[in-house]
Amino acid sequence: MPKIAVDAMGGDRAPGVVIEGVLLAQRELGVELVLVGPPDIIKAELAKHPGAPEIAIAPASQVVPMHESPSAALRKKDSSMRVAFDLMKRGEADAVVSAGNSGAMMALGMFVIGKLSQVARPAILVVVPSSGKGTVIVDAGANVDCKPRHLLQFGLMGSIYAESVLGAAKPRVGVLSNGEEPTKGTELTRAASALLGATTLNYIGYVEGRDIFNDKVDVVVCDGFTGNVALKTMEGVASFAGEVLKGAFQNNLSSKVGYLMSRNSLRAAFKKLDYAEYGGAPLIGLDGVAIVAHGGSSPLAIKSAIRLARDAVDHGVNRQISQLLGEQDGAEGEKKEGLPGKLWARLKSKIDSLGDKADPAASDDERRGGGE
Repeated sequence: MPKIAVDAMGGDRAPGVVIEGVLLAQRELGVELVLVGPPDIIKAELAKHPGAPEIAIAPASQVVPMHESPSAALRKKDSSMRVAFDLMKRGEADAVVSAGNSGAMMALGMFVIGKLSQVARPAILVVVPSSGKGTVIVDAGANVDCKPRHLLQFGLMGSIYAESVLGAAKPRVGVLSNGEEPTKGTELTRAASALLGATTLNYIGYVEGRDIFNDKVDVVVCDGFTGNVALKTMEGVASFAGEVLKGAFQNNLSSKVGYLMSRNSLRAAFKKLDYAEYGGAPLIGLDGVAIVAHGGSSPLAIKSAIRLARDAVDHGVNRQISQLLGEQDGAEGEKKEGLPGKLWARLKSKIDSLGDKADPAASDDERRGGGE
């Protein structure tokens, strides 16, 4: 049974909403949970739920506010977010869930547990509703400035997640662009497209923003700037559409009667569009499972984020990523003037690390994250 550390103090409405979500998860998901934060505050919230099952508490005296800088968060050695990652590092938890500051989550994840050895940059992965099983977007905000090899890895990691967690057979992978023609896009997208096309992935080429929803693609690859703009635009459109429909059904007596007759169908439709059903965003590529939920998460969203963490642990997503990226590096090595795969992998790692050191902005983005 996976053991998941939940940051009780993360989010706009913590700790109350977080603890409600944890109690839902405790009853429904078959996981072991530990709440991280000030024990007196957590116990006071738990006391509001008489008859609730006993939940372990890991003490932490500090809190990372929603808009605190990642560098400031790193200096807080006893924050609820930091202690949760420390539990995972010591093997006392299998995953971390927080609805707190996503930039701080990425920075602390990198500092405390680090990234998988084969991963150049971890990324934020989100699942958005579509006419199929949902569409994976990587990156949704962690890396504003990317290189082609980063997008290549985003595609590989996103494909593993879509197949393992969402159940997509041979996930279709596409690069987000301003048109389907190979001549469109930027220098970055064209180079990334060429790299992805040379892999064994089910790469279908460029896709446009509308394709995120029409079940044409399972994994959409982009840099963090583009992905975050796309994600926030979707959230805004969904909220606007909801308000328009709400107003339309309250317009007059006949529209109110129409709502009463169709409300079950409407509820089912809105449930498919509700971010709370998707829970949160895995910080894919870290050497551990970390899920960052929306800052305004409801109890249902917290429960769903815990479910995501459980599924990532159960399906061994990180193990699969390491294996696939290792095979990819080996395949590249065999093409390089007959050098043995392992020798080329070491040489490539040295070259990559030098390149990252020469790019201070990229390093900043990697530490800073980007998020909600």
